[in-house]
Amino acid sequence: MAGPVVVTLDIETAPLDVYTWGIWEQDVGLDMITQEWSILSYSAKRLGNKRVEFHYTGNRGPDKVRDDRDLCIRLRELLDNADIVVTQNGQAFDIKKINGRLIMHGLGPYSPIRVIDTKLVAKRYFGFTSNRLEWMGRHVNHTARKDKHKKFPGFELWAECLRDNPKAWAEMRRYNSQDVIATEELYLHMRPWIANHPNMAVYANPESRACPRCASTRLQQRGRAMSQSGEYLRWHCQSCGGWSRSKSTLLTAEQRSKFLVGQ
Repeated sequence: MAGPVVVTLDIETAPLDVYTWGIWEQDVGLDMITQEWSILSYSAKRLGNKRVEFHYTGNRGPDKVRDDRDLCIRLRELLDNADIVVTQNGQAFDIKKINGRLIMHGLGPYSPIRVIDTKLVAKRYFGFTSNRLEWMGRHVNHTARKDKHKKFPGFELWAECLRDNPKAWAEMRRYNSQDVIATEELYLHMRPWIANHPNMAVYANPESRACPRCASTRLQQRGRAMSQSGEYLRWHCQSCGGWSRSKSTLLTAEQRSKFLVGQ
């Protein structure tokens, strides 16, 4: 049985184009919007592959920079073929933005996916100074960090892409792809800590005892895990470092029947 298709994904969006009389605490009405936001670019790679395999950006012409229908069709196909999607802030941003553009283009939903959001993992399990990819890339990752896009600093990169500048598109591709690489590396560092991780063994090794986080069979039995209703064998993965326990209790039904439950 083949393992799950795990894809790390990142999108970049074009901003709204609006009329405004100031730059501080402005209330922008719907009739002040001259251009809707859209997806400028996306990058993605399958877990374990060395390079970013999927990318779409640019070459649409200055008057079609915001036309993302073809991009959305490709994105939908990518997600339709994925089982698990890894993102940084994807639950609140990337996935919802993709869904928004798909339905606006009249495109149907992709097949159900599981989303692992490294920002939400950071919030749940760690007390970092910052949960931003830039900070975690410096302090958690060993090699992959967020790109600074120095050739087009700050908002200039987005402004030049909206002008369909080929050099800006090339820089956007590097920036977008580096976010994917940094997010995947961050995920791999966090993976052994994620208690509710999708069970990879169900996809890859349903007939063998395997790590629920990485599907490795390199497991070492270490001690016992105790719950409110039973005693279980505890396992340590020698590949990813995650802990797990057996599903079946070591206690008999008669032994469990004698337990009392506090009220």
